[in-house]
Amino acid sequence: MKFHKKYSLQDIATLIDCTFVGDASFPVLGMNEIHVVEPGDIVFVDHPKYYDKALQSAATIILINKEVACPEGKALLISDDPFRDFNTLTRHFNPFVASSVAISPSAKIGTDTVIQPNVFIGNGVVIGDNCLIHSNVAIYDNTVIGNNVIIHSGTVLGADAFYYKKRETGFDQLISGGRVVIEDNVGIGALCTIDKGVTGDTTIGEGTKLDNQVHVGHDTVIGKKCLIASQTGIAGCVIIEDEVTLWGQVGTTSGITIGSKAVVMGQTGVTKSVEGGKSYFGTPIQESREKLKQLANIKKIPDILNKLK
Repeated sequence: MKFHKKYSLQDIATLIDCTFVGDASFPVLGMNEIHVVEPGDIVFVDHPKYYDKALQSAATIILINKEVACPEGKALLISDDPFRDFNTLTRHFNPFVASSVAISPSAKIGTDTVIQPNVFIGNGVVIGDNCLIHSNVAIYDNTVIGNNVIIHSGTVLGADAFYYKKRETGFDQLISGGRVVIEDNVGIGALCTIDKGVTGDTTIGEGTKLDNQVHVGHDTVIGKKCLIASQTGIAGCVIIEDEVTLWGQVGTTSGITIGSKAVVMGQTGVTKSVEGGKSYFGTPIQESREKLKQLANIKKIPDILNKLK
């Protein structure tokens, strides 16, 4: 999430009432999660296990719960609760604005786009030309939709990320300040849910088609011309490259990559990153030929036992 103007390290420290290490005028341009940070961004870290990863990331401002050696060319914000203060910054720079109408007056809707009854379109939404949005679709704030997109009834674009910190009082939610971006010629079935990024974009690439009841987690990037069948659940921060096929009831873990032109057969659990250009099956995931050979061999076990007797 980029800010609308440049802020100083001192400005940000004042907003969250914390101390800092570095030049008070050090430039701050935005805030992002670790996997999408760029120079000028704030990243937060609140566990020693991830200190080095955050400190060595592309982020140049690290919101951290311990004063440590500051890498050259970077700055630190020292907080007793970085998770809380990251939320404070999200609320400040991207506050929730309630709507009182079904289609926000700030939404931009292209030529020859059809919006069926009972569609909700939030603040700052952009929809391209020649789209068809069926009834009872909810399009949350700042979603961007390209041209020639079809979205079927009951789909929700832009719900919050499933991202929580466990505390003694319960689960504390990390506030989502990102967007959903749907590129040209995408088809989205009925009752799909696509969560917005925590600070960046959840993206569905050009020409990709989603069946009914598909879930896409926060900050996931799906490439061009992918096919994703019904009841597939894709976790957050997944990269699905171009022309991938996911058949029904596939589930993935977070933070993995599925290579271009991979085919994942139904009910597979994608537990790790996999290369493109191959077919996969099973849980844990394996190349489909190898997995099917194993299943065939398992069927032979009763005959082998009988012969041994």
